[in-house]
Amino acid sequence: MNLYFRFVIGCLAFLITTVSFSYPIDSYDDTGIRRLDYYQQSQSGEVKGKKLHEGATLGRYDVFPRLTGFDEDIPKADAKISAKIARLIVSEPENYGVAILDLSDPNAITYAEHNANYRSNVGSVGKVLVALALFAQLRDIYPDDVEKRQDILRNTYVTADKFSLSDHHKVRFWDVAEQSLDHRAIAPGDQGNLYEYLDWALSPSSNAAAAMLQREIILLSHFGQRYPVSEEEAQAFLENTKKTELGAMFLDAMSKPLVELGIDTDKLRQGSFFTRTGKQRVPGTSSYGTPRELIKLLYKMETGKLIDEFSSTELKRLLYLSERRIRYASHPNLHSSAVYFKTGSLYSCQPEEGFECGKYQGNKRNILASLAVVEAPAQNPDYHYLVVVQSNVLRVNSAVAHQTLAARIHKLIKSLHQND
Repeated sequence: MNLYFRFVIGCLAFLITTVSFSYPIDSYDDTGIRRLDYYQQSQSGEVKGKKLHEGATLGRYDVFPRLTGFDEDIPKADAKISAKIARLIVSEPENYGVAILDLSDPNAITYAEHNANYRSNVGSVGKVLVALALFAQLRDIYPDDVEKRQDILRNTYVTADKFSLSDHHKVRFWDVAEQSLDHRAIAPGDQGNLYEYLDWALSPSSNAAAAMLQREIILLSHFGQRYPVSEEEAQAFLENTKKTELGAMFLDAMSKPLVELGIDTDKLRQGSFFTRTGKQRVPGTSSYGTPRELIKLLYKMETGKLIDEFSSTELKRLLYLSERRIRYASHPNLHSSAVYFKTGSLYSCQPEEGFECGKYQGNKRNILASLAVVEAPAQNPDYHYLVVVQSNVLRVNSAVAHQTLAARIHKLIKSLHQND
């Protein structure tokens, strides 16, 4: 990375950090996300807890869209690099879709892909679209008042209700006053602010948290500047409005920001709630994604245009991995890198003689989707790239397969800049 670009990045960092849109682990006071207080104390040794990888310890002022102001479109796929990507996939490349955008040198952005129109359900990756829809609603209601949006995220408390049923994903409940930690699934009656629900949905990937956010998106769409209303008024609206009207409101709120961003909604859509009860109360439609449309979404975030710069910054911070690294993001080669990540898995099994089905290893379907922004090393990165991987290879451990592919892609990106 040349000295001029390092200087530009430094200037951007200064400009962005003069505004307090904050968090990774040093951001409890700004967001009210209680687990951040726990992680901050565990890293300093004040409470017992596992130390984070080097790449997971950035402060709030270190996390921001790195290419704000860029107007360039994603270039055409580089045929030679695309061929190299295909060779990295050792098993059933026809059942993989991959897109990579190398932003390490903003003056020479490189795009490569393999089977990038590969369309499948992307599971929990769709929770990124839930967060996007929430930020879009806030922007629509308060287009010129970022402080008001942040105030709503910080000071609006949501109580889990039947929409949260049911979910097995565990989240961290940290009692700041009592200094005690509980790790369990969200249950009706649990409270958190909108920031915390976003964190629960995107970090430990709670379906319950995502469904409650989907509920709040409908309420924001209906009540506008009156939001948040009392729980009694919210419940009365949800109970007394026809399901078809709620469904139409929900789908409109989920699709509008994608259309605005130029995303093809025939190739990327989150069309339903993430819980059984949510689906029963609000009708939806199918959900899917492709690597090409998802890479467009990540690029919009890196250029500060995912809704706007505030929303892009907040979403990137929400995707920053300060929880346990899994699947694509878990390879040791990425430990020193900052990784902004979401993954989704859908696997199922059927009886088969001689085959023992397991987690991420289905023989009926074995879908795994991963999207990531990688900055390596975390401080003053030399490499900065976006990657989306989707696969459905039966009878293999897809988590291990994605982890292995992550190491190979990281090595490939480094090789492209050996003479820089």
